[in-house]
Amino acid sequence: MTTYGTIPTSSSAGPSSNLDYITRAKERIKAGLGSRHPWKLMFDFHAIKLPSNFHEALVRMKINVSYFRMNYAIIVLLILFLSLLWHPISLIVFIIMMAAWLFLYFLRDEPLVVFGRTIDDRVVLIVMSVLTLVFLFLTSATENILVALLIGVVFVVLHAALRKTDDLFLDEEATGLMTTTAASAGSFSFVIFVHC
Repeated sequence: MTTYGTIPTSSSAGPSSNLDYITRAKERIKAGLGSRHPWKLMFDFHAIKLPSNFHEALVRMKINVSYFRMNYAIIVLLILFLSLLWHPISLIVFIIMMAAWLFLYFLRDEPLVVFGRTIDDRVVLIVMSVLTLVFLFLTSATENILVALLIGVVFVVLHAALRKTDDLFLDEEATGLMTTTAASAGSFSFVIFVHC
């Protein structure tokens, strides 16, 4: 039997499947990092205003950290990356951890399942943050890491406290503000008042 003139098909992974994977990864990066919470919304200077009291600042921080958590993670990781430019071993460890961040947190379009259990994004964020810090502290750039983290935390706290939340459309259950106790009912009604 001759196969002259037919187009051969192959079930093995070839260059086109690698290109498909790269294309899908680029699309996930654009979708995940670009459109989930736009940077223009985060850095809207018209939404910056001093809170009237400490309680309002705390409520803003809870809502903003929940809403912009991916943006804040990117900013802290960028500050950490810039602080490690003159420490090559730490930078290599950081790049390896960034690859883990990309695949386990930023590029995932499905929930992470480990041993049949679905892992929440917040748990992934906390575990990846702790692992990144532990591996980086094992290198010799402890002072740079601490200064970078301090700068990142100061930025996150200042932005979260100063950014008004009345233009953010957020599910209150996702922020952890909705509880059944009477003491927190006042803060929940305050959040609803801020959104209205």
